[in-house]
Amino acid sequence: MKPIVNDSCIGCGTCEAVCPEVFKMEDKDDRIIAVVQKADYKTNKDKVDEAITACPVQAISWE
Repeated sequence: MKPIVNDSCIGCGTCEAVCPEVFKMEDKDDRIIAVVQKADYKTNKDKVDEAITACPVQAISWE
């Protein structure tokens, strides 16, 4: 399983603050959005789950 970020991302940076091992804010098409980095998602599962819960627009889920 891999986390994914959908188009509703508002670029707030919460996911990166919670789990910087997996999420990074980047400028894409003149928008700052979260992108998923290559990482050991299994090891970081709890932090990814926390980022999913903390996302204010529910833009993150498991693939």
